[in-house]
Amino acid sequence: MADVKEQRILIKFRFKLNKTAAQTCGMLKEAFGEQALNLARTFEWFKRFKDGLESVKDRRHFDRPSTCTTPEMIVKVREDILEDRKQTSHGVGKFYCEVLRRLRENVRCKRPEMWKNGDWLLHHNNAPAHTSLVVREFLTKSNMTTVLHASYSPDLAPCDFYVLPEMKLRLKGRRFISIEEIQAESQQVLNTLTPEDFNECFQKWQNRWDRCIQAQGDYLKGDGGN
Repeated sequence: MADVKEQRILIKFRFKLNKTAAQTCGMLKEAFGEQALNLARTFEWFKRFKDGLESVKDRRHFDRPSTCTTPEMIVKVREDILEDRKQTSHGVGKFYCEVLRRLRENVRCKRPEMWKNGDWLLHHNNAPAHTSLVVREFLTKSNMTTVLHASYSPDLAPCDFYVLPEMKLRLKGRRFISIEEIQAESQQVLNTLTPEDFNECFQKWQNRWDRCIQAQGDYLKGDGGN
């Protein structure tokens, strides 16, 4: 990649001139082509400078030890990466368990008959956090019945084909200065969804399942599940 430090200096210069990250990213692409930093990295450095950072050095590289590529070190790094993945999945899984606890409580309070009869099902996709051991243990202990999700049909999850695209559409083109602002605006979008919106969502969900069954579980391309 072209001199990354040089690009960071340019980003800092543009930040000082009150230019936007998007404009700066476009300038970098024009100047460096495929070697330019992407939009996410440009936004990241804008945020660092906004937080008061003056250095253009990558903080992740400070005090970095000398490179060592012995077979023993390669094995150790591979083991560390695998262990970190397990820890990350476990941590996200524990958070997801808390979400499921709130869901159960909402069903108990707002749908007492369904709660009493156990006449409700949970449908989520096959994301690692959803299939982690801690989540599977929670579902078993809580007697929560899940709907089978086809392995190669990610577009069957209502959040993926309906809620998230709707949220992206309403927030498209807007700039946010903090995670809290993003969370607040996203919640506001969710609050505007009506019962009719969810009825439409579930109708699309049923249509997509029908197509998946007809395709015998093959991956469904495009948005033909409406």
